Amino acid sequence: MAPPLAALLTLSVALTWVGAQYVPTWDSLDARPLPAWYDDAKVGIFLHWGVYSVPSFGDEWFWTRWRDPFDPQRPKFAAFMERNYRPDFTYPDFAAQFGASLFDPAHWADVLQRSGAKYVVLTSKHHEGFTLWPSKYSWNWNAMDVGPRRDLVGELAEAVRNRTDLVFGLYHSLYEWYNPLYRNDRRFNRSEFVTRKVLPELFELVERYRPEVIWSDGDWTGQPEYWRSQQFLAWLYNESPVRDTVVTNDRWGSGTNCKHGGFFTCQDGYNPGTLQSHKFENCFTLDGAWGYRRDTGLSSYLSIETVLQRLAETVSCGGNVLINVGPTRDGVIMPIFEERLTQLGSWLAVNGEAIYGSRPWSTQHDAVDDSVWYTAREGLVYALVLRWPSDGALQLGSAPNVTQCRLLGHDRTLPVAAGLVSLPPLQRVNSSWAWVLRFEPDAPRPAAGGAR
Repeated sequence: MAPPLAALLTLSVALTWVGAQYVPTWDSLDARPLPAWYDDAKVGIFLHWGVYSVPSFGDEWFWTRWRDPFDPQRPKFAAFMERNYRPDFTYPDFAAQFGASLFDPAHWADVLQRSGAKYVVLTSKHHEGFTLWPSKYSWNWNAMDVGPRRDLVGELAEAVRNRTDLVFGLYHSLYEWYNPLYRNDRRFNRSEFVTRKVLPELFELVERYRPEVIWSDGDWTGQPEYWRSQQFLAWLYNESPVRDTVVTNDRWGSGTNCKHGGFFTCQDGYNPGTLQSHKFENCFTLDGAWGYRRDTGLSSYLSIETVLQRLAETVSCGGNVLINVGPTRDGVIMPIFEERLTQLGSWLAVNGEAIYGSRPWSTQHDAVDDSVWYTAREGLVYALVLRWPSDGALQLGSAPNVTQCRLLGHDRTLPVAAGLVSLPPLQRVNSSWAWVLRFEPDAPRPAAGGAR
């Protein structure tokens, strides 16, 4: 069971037990090996869903953009409210309209499975503080007490585990814009918000839903010591029900980003383009915002070609991708999002051996063709080709020195001479947007005078 509140207050002492594998220091926590499943998975799906899905205007920071007098976007959001809502309407009033009336967790799970992703991360609570599960620590501001009157986290967790091979994970925001406890902590240099709200609900999430990804956020307003991050992580790695398989990111307090944690996110859309010494994740969204927006234009949506480009660039340099979609307030994954995920899955069905379980090769980016990125797996080298040459002749500057290769989705070997690959007609290839060459070592020639 999760530690009681009194134990949380003395957790830093409790975790100095003799024999504990990890203690609440960054030196100890950062020494924990990253569970292997995460590096092999390579592809995850992010789901941003909450009360902000009701106005679905601007972005998921709607509440503070509307109410913060110092936010430069406030006039746009205030004008939206003046045009569409009564003068005394408040942001919490949106919660009653967050009905999730069309939310079908089985359908979501099926969409996720078709995407080819290997893990999913749902926003259990964003900066607005509304929890998608019936938290004891978020009275009347959770999906069971108001709005859907359902345990949205629990329903999706069950569907994912019963219908897919994806690992289930949860996003959790440490801070909440307008929580009185948090605001009092800031004003009076206290930590009641952490000890009475943040830590108890983190323990509640882990004990109840057993997520194997904890994607922390909303950390930058306090040091990790304020958030008790090291204490929580030590419990997570030593005592929690997911201690052997859970992975965590790097957003645990000011100064931890790109420095401490299981995998690094550094910043949204982190795509360094060069080989990294530490495992990282490139989280990006398909339409320029994390939550669903009714005001999104067609040009904001990423094409499947762009999605595959980011996948190739990221995996080649040692990272994972976490691709975000924002469902509607009714619980619908919009057709354009479902199309992109289905396209991704169909591509991975043909080319996934160059992605899943791969590792960076000695070269990431081709020296001649800037549309080509490399990965390696079990002694094989893969070239991910993002642009098909119009004449069918692909000149590579960094490919292995072999005389032939295979094009995934095509049934014949292709000749290679001094890095020049002769490609077949495109219509004979079972891949529509990006293409993968597999380089195998040439078979050794028989020794002269050998058996005949």
